Amino acid sequence: MTNPMQAKQRPFKDHKAKHFLFETDADGRVATITLNRPDKKNPLTFESYEELGDLFRALTRASDVRVVVLTGAAGNFSSGGDVFDIIKPLTEMAMPDLLAFTRMTGELVRQMRACPQPIIAAVDGICAGAGAILAMASDYRVATPETKTAFLFTRVGLAGADMGACGILPRIIGQGRAAELLFTGRVMSAVEGHTWGFYSALHERDAVLAEAQKFARNLADGPWFAHAMTKKMLDQEWAMGIDQMIEAEAQAQAICMATGDFRRAFEAFAAKAKPAFEGN
Repeated sequence: MTNPMQAKQRPFKDHKAKHFLFETDADGRVATITLNRPDKKNPLTFESYEELGDLFRALTRASDVRVVVLTGAAGNFSSGGDVFDIIKPLTEMAMPDLLAFTRMTGELVRQMRACPQPIIAAVDGICAGAGAILAMASDYRVATPETKTAFLFTRVGLAGADMGACGILPRIIGQGRAAELLFTGRVMSAVEGHTWGFYSALHERDAVLAEAQKFARNLADGPWFAHAMTKKMLDQEWAMGIDQMIEAEAQAQAICMATGDFRRAFEAFAAKAKPAFEGN
């Protein structure tokens, strides 16, 4: 008998994206999303915002993809919202449409945080505005020494409060550092980003994507059901007190202990063998 919940899942190995590149490795476990408008340093458009949000939402039901790598083409990550395709039209919109837009962009971050797959950002060159937000919303970030990261919303007369920045960025680099970057819109150098913990490692340009994919593969071949639980708890516990944290983690860990992965890992350890994780 077919499991009705498993029947709702589908593979993404052959998925075709319209407004960016999407490809997976041979078995579909690691997907790489590449922002691909190199002539303009990979800016986002109304269409790519929406498609990215839809994709991360759909990946909740992926039967193959276990980790996602997010990167940009040709030596840049993303310059943010396209000046002429997005910013100019926004200056001509009324409030209801502006609110619809800001909710749509925020929904992208929401779906990045909600999808069970860890997201690894491989960042090079320009990482600005909404591009910096995409890096921020990822679970793990690596960069190159040439990376320049800027939350530059104030430079165009907007608040630093964009797509969750005022809530998420302080949790990564601290309140004072986040406040400075969000007030001034200045560039955070790669060295600063690494020292402050925004970037976990710096790699040379010709190695950064491969290093991100290598890290992603290690996660994908590990206990990926448990990794999804870790990601869920990292998000949920932001708004919890210590008692709620302890109870939530007790429940989460008990769920993981009930999986075959936990039993198989013990059996492999006892046999001095490598465990095979199957996500159940």
